[in-house]
Amino acid sequence: MTKIVVAVKYVPDATADRTFSADNTVDRVGVDGLLSELDEYAVEQALQVVEAGEGEVTVLTVGPEQASDAVRKALQMGAHAGVHVQDEAIHGSDAFATSLVLAEAIKKLDYDMVFFGMASTDAGLGVVPTLVAERLGLPAVTYASEITVEGDTVKIRRDGDVATQDIEASGKLVVSVTDQTGEARYPSFKGIMAAKKKDVQEWTLSDLDLDAGSVGLDNAWTKVESFEPRPPRTAGEIVTDEGDGGSKLVEFLTAKKFV
Repeated sequence: MTKIVVAVKYVPDATADRTFSADNTVDRVGVDGLLSELDEYAVEQALQVVEAGEGEVTVLTVGPEQASDAVRKALQMGAHAGVHVQDEAIHGSDAFATSLVLAEAIKKLDYDMVFFGMASTDAGLGVVPTLVAERLGLPAVTYASEITVEGDTVKIRRDGDVATQDIEASGKLVVSVTDQTGEARYPSFKGIMAAKKKDVQEWTLSDLDLDAGSVGLDNAWTKVESFEPRPPRTAGEIVTDEGDGGSKLVEFLTAKKFV
């Protein structure tokens, strides 16, 4: 039986009016949020692996109370169980602290592989999978465009800008997938109803034997110093071509240092 943990993230809806809180952290409470689209691909690939044989998929998230929605969406897709790590002290944590919390949570779970999306749609760093792999002492096969699992061996295809790599690893490992792995399924009505009965554990830092001093905004390596709303769009300048339109265009481009 193959047991896979999929780390997912609750992110602000890209179509919503996203902003920052008073402490310069992303506002994840005052705006609509959802399961990161890139993480849906990781859930999908994990489900395909266990459906091809026998296994279980557990989804894991770290975030505020609303982050349970991300877990619930993955359960509706077909994941078997969920874990939500929620603790006020985690607020403002950067990628390094987040990877610490995820790694300690994963250690408490029974797993053969850990799946990630290639990045989150809000931060877009793409470093958490390898940070978690380092903390777990596991190999990481990242940016998979295609995954094949045979027993305890994982083969991936990584498509780069100038080359394609075929990578193979075995044993426990961390995998991150891209949005080229195939469309993620939509939850069915049956899946939505079944998700209501699935187990979701709620853990705090104390459950992971972590101290609040190791996470949070005060311990972040990177911080947002300031932010300001994007200025509203202004009306463009209309140039009437009276035979000199080309010259006016060149003058405009030159003034803006585009040429």
